[in-house]
Amino acid sequence: MKRLAKASSKSAKARPNKSSKLKGRTRQRPTTKRGSTASSTETEVAQLKRDLHEALEQQEALRIIASSPSELQPVFDALLANATRLCEASYGTLWLHENDGQMRMAALHGRLPESFRGQWRVGTLFRPSPAVPTARVFHTRNPVQIVDLKADEAYFARDPLAVASVEIGGIRSLIAIPVLKDKTIVGALTIYRREVRTFTEKHIQLVTNFATQAAVAIENARLLSELRESLQEQTATSEVLQVISSSPGDLHPLFEAMLEKAVHICDATFGNI
Repeated sequence: MKRLAKASSKSAKARPNKSSKLKGRTRQRPTTKRGSTASSTETEVAQLKRDLHEALEQQEALRIIASSPSELQPVFDALLANATRLCEASYGTLWLHENDGQMRMAALHGRLPESFRGQWRVGTLFRPSPAVPTARVFHTRNPVQIVDLKADEAYFARDPLAVASVEIGGIRSLIAIPVLKDKTIVGALTIYRREVRTFTEKHIQLVTNFATQAAVAIENARLLSELRESLQEQTATSEVLQVISSSPGDLHPLFEAMLEKAVHICDATFGNI
């Protein structure tokens, strides 16, 4: 009996105390990573600030469009300046699609060398080779990104615009975004960097938004111009009819009135009958 009692007491001592384990577990408090939480919060705040800044830049562009419905140059300049800055780029251009495969420089932003600006000034008409990124945009109606223009087929083909961009402007990376009216190509908004650095999807979406605003501004200006021309024609017709009614037997005043109105509407220097 004594041996059994001793054995039982030894086994009781050998068993772990469950309550003491539980107490030990409850004493352990989870440690919070204050540093990582603060860093995450700072990142979120910085992202919100960037989003707010981008939204304000786009609102400013819309304000300029609303305040200059008939003047496209201030709108183009503002769109390019904002898109270039928000994409952390160096330059920006807006090319408008013309007939016969040509394109016209509508706006240019950035501190480009004077030799480049002299060759590719605003208003320049150019027929690009099919390899040029802008020509690809006109053909596909989709965004085109070139990570390194110096390694692109347009530069190897010695296209004048690609060569000048690389060798004079120092351009390396670019994105070209179509400016569309419905499904019709109107132009291309292109943003350039002087270093080899890929544009993110967010940058592409941002420039796409600015391209949409450019299309709206172009369409508004076209509609306003057509309205003004229609009003001029109606006014001229009314004035000619007044001359006819006031001198039904005399054709000379009628011809003079017709010529005067026709020359004015056509923005001509002179005319004759």
